[in-house]
Amino acid sequence: MRVLVVDDDARIRENLKRQLSYEGYQVALAGDAHEAFARAAENPPDLVVLDWMLPGMDGLEICRRLRQADDIPILMLTAKGTLQDKVEGLDSGADDYLVKPFQPEELLARVRALLRRRQPQSAALKFGVLTLDPSARQVWVGDKVVDLSSKEFDLLDLLMRHSRQVLTRETIYDRVWGYDFSGESNILEVYIRYLRAKLEAAGCPHYIQTVRGVGYVVREETA
Repeated sequence: MRVLVVDDDARIRENLKRQLSYEGYQVALAGDAHEAFARAAENPPDLVVLDWMLPGMDGLEICRRLRQADDIPILMLTAKGTLQDKVEGLDSGADDYLVKPFQPEELLARVRALLRRRQPQSAALKFGVLTLDPSARQVWVGDKVVDLSSKEFDLLDLLMRHSRQVLTRETIYDRVWGYDFSGESNILEVYIRYLRAKLEAAGCPHYIQTVRGVGYVVREETA
């Protein structure tokens, strides 16, 4: 996967390159709009990490122009952290928004999440009476459609893609929410409860099982 980093601070560019390269990404660097458009034309990236505050043309305008040319995922970096700033950044075409300063782990998690969305959707997933269609984002128990929220769907999708494999809480938070919650958060347990209730109300067996002290797994119901 190719990542284009656009930031006028050479130190930040090199830090981001080091972090991303360590994770296996091919990284191109640009310090302004001219370099950004040139790099994107030479070797189209799979994702752009774009700073808002740039000399000359700012990140918002670069984002708009890149978005006109391609549906490439764009992660906006900025010190602007108000709600209005976030709205403006997302409205310009950015797919996600990260406020400086940030931890490398959060940046990498958001990069992974954006790149996963860009990958082609696979065929329907099946487990027993349960069917999940990633393209249509629909779930059935037998012939009954189950209405899930976006996060409930993403959670079930992850568990079904790794059926019979126990996934840790940390892995699920990273893959579904894209960042780490504090150890005190019980949001995963809440969503597991919602998901189980909706599936089992439609007649689904107790496929989503808890592995105490570890995480969750989709597998056949045990006696």
